[in-house]
Amino acid sequence: MKLKKIGLSILSMAIAVGVFAGCSSTKLHKAEASQSVTLYNQWKKAYVGGKTQKYVKSNNGQGATKAVSEGQGYGMLATVLAAKKGANTHTTFNQFYRYYRAHRISSSNPLMEWEQTKRSGKMTSTGSEKNSATDGDLDIAYSLILADKKWGSKTTNYKAAAKNILKAIKKNEINKTTYLPKMGNWATRSYDQSKLRTSDLTTGYFKTFATYTKDSFWTKVASHSQTAVKKLSARHKTGLFPDFIKATGSSIKLAAVSAYQIEGASDDQYGYNACRVPWRLAQTYKIKKDSTTKKALKKQLTFFNKRSKVTAVYTLGGKAVNSYVNTAFTAPVNFAAKTLKQKSLQTKTTKQLPKSIEKKNYFSATLEVVTALS
Repeated sequence: MKLKKIGLSILSMAIAVGVFAGCSSTKLHKAEASQSVTLYNQWKKAYVGGKTQKYVKSNNGQGATKAVSEGQGYGMLATVLAAKKGANTHTTFNQFYRYYRAHRISSSNPLMEWEQTKRSGKMTSTGSEKNSATDGDLDIAYSLILADKKWGSKTTNYKAAAKNILKAIKKNEINKTTYLPKMGNWATRSYDQSKLRTSDLTTGYFKTFATYTKDSFWTKVASHSQTAVKKLSARHKTGLFPDFIKATGSSIKLAAVSAYQIEGASDDQYGYNACRVPWRLAQTYKIKKDSTTKKALKKQLTFFNKRSKVTAVYTLGGKAVNSYVNTAFTAPVNFAAKTLKQKSLQTKTTKQLPKSIEKKNYFSATLEVVTALS
């Protein structure tokens, strides 16, 4: 009889502890959601322009107002993710959507023009600004899918818009030999088609696109992207990816680029493009928990865990190029550490992050918001 009572007491305590732990976990998630929405509202106030058509200002308060499709993709993604956290952002998303619609390459080509500048009071694109940038289009497509799932497509047809831009990405922004993302629709020569922005290897997106469209083309893009991720991860003991690399052939043969070959000094380093890779890998792992992504991400986080702090730009061998920190580098690592439950690295990088949004640093502030909401 006593043994039964003791057993019941232990069971009651276990249930109580479980309930308490569950409550604590729920409170923690709610606190994180609230904090990320607060950051989103700060970011929106500092960087979002326009009225009925909203865009993300990328010029850091200097010179003419500019917007880029990359920022539009981040803005649309952040806004629908904020809604998933409980924020009332449906109207704002539609305003971002209208701006995207107004700045498509044409009515028959729904890829977004990569840059707009305010000229005579209007946001317009001229010359090469009318080309596309794949990273922005990928985020726009994915955000439209999330919008369809969140709000449905009866009033605004997000589903049709998502499928239309995916058809255009398939036609204009994917290399038909490697099945990897090109840098934009302008990359038509074989040399340009081989250029790969490593942060565009968004395998989770591609798998989502395959399910959403029921088009096996995207399954192949996802598979080839995983091959590229695996090969990139194996190239150096750090597991770091360069900003850019060249990829050729159906077997994905990789060849390094040199500094200033594509964009700038860090083309062959872990710079201001590749700094997004830990976020992209963690994003993929959250969407589709595959072992290839997890292994590549763990290798990178092992490198960062050995650093006293995450600084801006590294050689692929792991040498810090600069001694200063930059949120664009810290925030993706912080999100990745959180995703893989690496508590010490998460704590260390959280201490590096600003408590409120930086006012004149579009790229860093936007990456902090979108990773906080992811």
